[in-house]
Amino acid sequence: MVSNLPVSDDLPPTPIGWDIAAKTGAGHREEAALLLCGSALGEPFGWANQQDGRIVHDVCPAPGHENSMTSASSETELSLHTEDVFHPCRGDYVSLMCLRNPDAVGTTLVRIANLELTESVRDILEQRRFRFYPDDSHVGAVLAGAAAEDYLAGRGYDLGAVVFGPAERPYFRFDVDFMSAAASDVVASEAIISTNREFADRIERVALLPGDAVFVDNYRVVHGREPFNPRYDGKDRWLKRLNLIRDVRRIYAMSDRRSRIIA
Repeated sequence: MVSNLPVSDDLPPTPIGWDIAAKTGAGHREEAALLLCGSALGEPFGWANQQDGRIVHDVCPAPGHENSMTSASSETELSLHTEDVFHPCRGDYVSLMCLRNPDAVGTTLVRIANLELTESVRDILEQRRFRFYPDDSHVGAVLAGAAAEDYLAGRGYDLGAVVFGPAERPYFRFDVDFMSAAASDVVASEAIISTNREFADRIERVALLPGDAVFVDNYRVVHGREPFNPRYDGKDRWLKRLNLIRDVRRIYAMSDRRSRIIA
């Protein structure tokens, strides 16, 4: 975490949704500070289907999204997750800079190195038996016609392992809300449940203050957010979010154009 980054004394009210921030340019000075810090770790990039393709995102509660599974939510806990778990060009790091957090809402973290997985569970997690789906921020909303209990129906997915890479220092990807095993694979489904339960005993909490920025290793740490009650009075929690990739050529190689915005 980096502290004491500049936050304007005349910071505007917290926008009621990221689109309002985009229209007004709220927090541009703070975005520049986050970009400068982030560039020490990697290359900033964005998504064409997230916040109109902006590089720096606004994280603030939005009316009507209180119980969604996106960063615009508030009253529902944001589950511990790997950012953009489904995509091979997901960020190496995700950063959150605090502009306002008067209620000390906590950002939650679990370091994968702290997990105590049994050998049998880890063996399952290392196998390519898991489906990773784009979250609601990528598809715009829960797909029309999908039943509440099967909101992932109809979405494409990436098939892979949860635990991968060097055995002595493995990488990890997980998002209990946007992953599954095949319906017939009871063992893999149970591994997802037991791993998610393991998180509960390993959670760290960081209540960011204005000027604080946390940089999360997206391959070795999962992150989330505590629930809170939004007021929509201009004083709600407001963060800036930045995704960083070590090798931006990974994005270029998957596209037909030289752009750091993933289409």
